[in-house]
Amino acid sequence: MQYATASLPELITEAQQISSRTMSTFGSLSYEQLNWKPGAGRWSVAQCFDHLVASGISFLPIIESVISGRKANRAWERLPLLPKLFGKLLIKSLEPSTTRKLKAPKQIEPTNSTIDPAILQTFVQQQSELVTRMTASASLDLEKIVITSPVARVVTYSLMDAYRIIVVHEERHFQQAQRVTSESSFPR
Repeated sequence: MQYATASLPELITEAQQISSRTMSTFGSLSYEQLNWKPGAGRWSVAQCFDHLVASGISFLPIIESVISGRKANRAWERLPLLPKLFGKLLIKSLEPSTTRKLKAPKQIEPTNSTIDPAILQTFVQQQSELVTRMTASASLDLEKIVITSPVARVVTYSLMDAYRIIVVHEERHFQQAQRVTSESSFPR
């Protein structure tokens, strides 16, 4: 998928497929398998999804405020070029094919302790909420609505780019979780 130019229907379909693939790929893993880490400083499958849940939940109130018409524009959201620049840069940096490691912002870092296997179901439920909101916003001019990043208060992008960022981010960590289960020392 070309995330930088993906349409809303394409993103909705991709988000639904990520949910489906999450349960079919990781749903039968044991507690031990979900929490196994391939090494120091590397995340377990459960941590990948814990991070996605923390990230996703930070976007939901913003999206809801747009849909309900309660969102007020902030001064820096009115700057004409920055939202396009930030959006494209973030999408490109999150592409699953990008090999450069990124440090997760503190507020959405996964927990270092073991994580309940229910994290997968939590992710799928949150994904359903996201898809519902994406669908509800379909009649809006998503490219012109500018929001502030929930994790970097000086970063702005269009709501359409926010949807692209969310979905590309999910795919990136889905693939990361798959790589964890492919490790030769992964518990079988």
